[in-house]
Amino acid sequence: MPHGTALRDAAVACAAGRQWPVLPGIGRCASGTADRCACPDPDCPVPGAHPCDPGLLAATTDPRMVAWWWTRRPAAPVLLATGGSAPCAVSLPAAAAAQAVVRLEAQGMRLGPIVATPTRWSLLVAPYSLERLGELLYAKDHVPSVLRFHGEGGYLLLPPSPACGGGQVRWEREPADAGSPWLPEVEAVVDALVEASSGASGGGSRLAY
Repeated sequence: MPHGTALRDAAVACAAGRQWPVLPGIGRCASGTADRCACPDPDCPVPGAHPCDPGLLAATTDPRMVAWWWTRRPAAPVLLATGGSAPCAVSLPAAAAAQAVVRLEAQGMRLGPIVATPTRWSLLVAPYSLERLGELLYAKDHVPSVLRFHGEGGYLLLPPSPACGGGQVRWEREPADAGSPWLPEVEAVVDALVEASSGASGGGSRLAY
């Protein structure tokens, strides 16, 4: 698990350098049990990897506020509040995502940053509205349940946070730019991701971030 100032530095870099609104996740209970969330729900589906106090609406790009949060809670996961002017993401099981990335690049597609956990990859895309996403998905014959969308009102776990099922969140493809990185439009990647996740074996659970 990251320690010291690693999580705080990553959170401040996202907020100040990229202007991405972030906030601390709730984290795990002090016992260190990998699957036990610090929230009151004993069956929390995303242990440690969700907002609680502060809530999602508190996400900010103010580096002073971000530094204060992580000074008080240095082990807290880093959460990106997706949507609005911030990046959104599309996630799917790791093996299917790796295949989709190969397919997209073979087609000449320029991809943005990719966040990876041991079970899932999340491709960052340009901000989209829920209405736009709804129209896009409505036009599809089938959208696999393992394909998840992190858009307006959502959040995404960022590196180097501990992953909720064990292991660590990492950059499969780190943002290349010092500031806010270039991001593809969601329409440009969805077709390949739908095709890849349709053939995913098992596919992973709906909330296995």
